[in-house]
Amino acid sequence: MSKKVAVYGMLTALAFLLSYVETLIPFSFAIPGIKLGLANLVVITALYCLDIKSAFVISMVRILLSGLTFSSLSIMLYSLGGGILSFLCMALAKHFTSFGITGVSVLGGVTHNLGQLLTAVLVVHTGSLMYYFPALLAAGTVAGALIGLLGGLVTERLRPFLQQAV
Repeated sequence: MSKKVAVYGMLTALAFLLSYVETLIPFSFAIPGIKLGLANLVVITALYCLDIKSAFVISMVRILLSGLTFSSLSIMLYSLGGGILSFLCMALAKHFTSFGITGVSVLGGVTHNLGQLLTAVLVVHTGSLMYYFPALLAAGTVAGALIGLLGGLVTERLRPFLQQAV
């Protein structure tokens, strides 16, 4: 049991650290909220090396910690909207399709942006924000592909260690 707690703590801390590193990378696009999603590297690895419940908890704890530490409550709300939709879609795709890690990650990147956008539409009460979706679709596809490719490499190397520990 203590190995399991240590592994979950380590993965959560790594996701939190990657969230911090991402705040240091100077991205400036015309559309706010576009990021690489480095912390999702840990989530996709957990999804493929651990069980779905554990990966979800790691994802949500990381979003809450990052939101409280690096941003505001409103930004954390958008991250939760995107994170929950993204995780549900990735878990379903992993379970019911043969997308592979990269395909699941691309789906996660796109649906994370969609979840954030839908949250924003609900908060500000205007559907005109959906005009951002094509740009966010492209950004989510590129970021998801990069994280998916890296996730495949990381998962291949960490799977034996993580499965042995839990």
